[in-house]
Amino acid sequence: MRFWRLPLDAKKYSIPVGELHIIDDRCKGCGYCIEFCPNGVLVLSKKFNVKGYHPPEPLPGKEMECVNCNLCQVICPEFAIYSTLKFSKELSEEDIERYNELVRQRRKDFHE
Repeated sequence: MRFWRLPLDAKKYSIPVGELHIIDDRCKGCGYCIEFCPNGVLVLSKKFNVKGYHPPEPLPGKEMECVNCNLCQVICPEFAIYSTLKFSKELSEEDIERYNELVRQRRKDFHE
């Protein structure tokens, strides 16, 4: 579904912004959190943990795109990652445009 304007009831809704907490030494580098993050916030870091694995880290510049969905927390087999609610922001025109761009990109990827 594509939005062509800011919804009239946009003031009633807010977008949660999460803060990621990663326990590096618990991580075994499976990559589930990276693969299943709906906003693509995570990437493997270049550093090693004590087990010799690359733990995830927030992608530079995308830290504020975590929506605190807790999917990373649910899917992590080692309980090495979780998110907390940092704050909530109001829905804006930029959010609508970013959503529309995401829909366009996913449709393009699907048809390739």
